[in-house]
Amino acid sequence: MKIFLFVGLLLIVLGIASLVVPIPRTETEGIKIGNTNLGVQTSRSERVSPMISIVLIAGGIALGLAGARARN
Repeated sequence: MKIFLFVGLLLIVLGIASLVVPIPRTETEGIKIGNTNLGVQTSRSERVSPMISIVLIAGGIALGLAGARARN
């Protein structure tokens, strides 16, 4: 089953990337009075929980091993 191997590798890459790359988040708040619009835009970067990254990496390893064993 090559698909398990490829999905496993993809999960490992996503797990490692989620440890390193922050996810940008932008929020806009404001009020509108007539034709005038006043607002404030805030942006921040958040990281994914390390537990989610560990689950992605572990799942990727498990699927990669299952795909490698099924191929033999």
